[in-house]
Amino acid sequence: MELTLPKWYDLHSHFREGANVSLYLADHLAMGCAGALAMPNTRPPVSAVSGPDSATARSIESYRDELLAAGADAFDQLLVPLYLTADTSAAMVESGFRSGLLKACKYYPPHGTTNSEHGVPMERWIGGEVFRAMEDLGIVLCIHGEQHNLKGSSYFDAHQSAESSFYSDFLPKIIEAHPRLRIVCEHITTAEAAAFVASAPDHVGATITPQHLLYTVADLLQGLHYHLYCLPLVKFERDRAALRTAVLTPGQSKFFAGTDSAPHSTKVTECGCAAGCYTGGCAPQLYAMALEAAGCDLSTSAGVGMFTRFLCDNGPAFYGFEGSRETFTLKREASTTKPHRTGDGPVVPLPHGMGLTLDWTVTAG
Repeated sequence: MELTLPKWYDLHSHFREGANVSLYLADHLAMGCAGALAMPNTRPPVSAVSGPDSATARSIESYRDELLAAGADAFDQLLVPLYLTADTSAAMVESGFRSGLLKACKYYPPHGTTNSEHGVPMERWIGGEVFRAMEDLGIVLCIHGEQHNLKGSSYFDAHQSAESSFYSDFLPKIIEAHPRLRIVCEHITTAEAAAFVASAPDHVGATITPQHLLYTVADLLQGLHYHLYCLPLVKFERDRAALRTAVLTPGQSKFFAGTDSAPHSTKVTECGCAAGCYTGGCAPQLYAMALEAAGCDLSTSAGVGMFTRFLCDNGPAFYGFEGSRETFTLKREASTTKPHRTGDGPVVPLPHGMGLTLDWTVTAG
């Protein structure tokens, strides 16, 4: 069986910086990506709009140029959000919009994930001038939706987590204070987040990663599969079921692909496990396997329609650009992945780290 689909957009991806960027971009192109939203949590962060980099900030302009030179010029779309920091102002947002460089801004909870130490608590932004400027200009707010500074069972428990707390405590306040603000709830992992997005206004959407559709926390813990360690953490079966239901709801337009693919050349460090799963080169295969595990029959037109809507259509529609007119192919044929041997250490794709053979092979076309 073969599926020929429109090339898709990974609307949450990490390419980092430095000599290995071209490897990660090549993997995205090889799996049929027509474009990407490249996360700004580089070192230093992408917290300026234009101009040369400084010791404390990169600019959207310079980071885009680096990615384009490394191979992203083959994409139809390349979006780089502005990292929201204590230095972000409404004037910066307005001038960035006028320049054409600023399409989205990224909220990180302080110290909530990789290179997020520059983030500012959400309380600073709600009702403030920056969010009002974004709302007026139609700039998307990309949210890492976890409440920061929680400990123990408040952070992760069967009945509560940093994510579920954020969606009960903060998202309603954001929407009340900024009813026209376009929001992407990124890499959602919980039943609470899925339900919130499904019932929210149409200008609120969400990305879901392949790992959160495939795995639960039991898969992470049984054997300590650290290649599955990402933030937000994989959750429980009820959460995975809710995410699968959200994706496979007939006609849904709110949920779309964002892999959160994150290359780490050193996964286990002295201060803990680096957060992020690398799914470059294999994300469509993983998404197909996840949807099939959820009961989607990809041999039917209805099943292919659900898959196409999630992978290829909803994301571009939400961000306001046309989907690709080019295609790529998924073939029902087993395949495997292998690590990148970089000078810094191996970057291990999630299937390799989990000992998983893929059910599909991808051809970019």
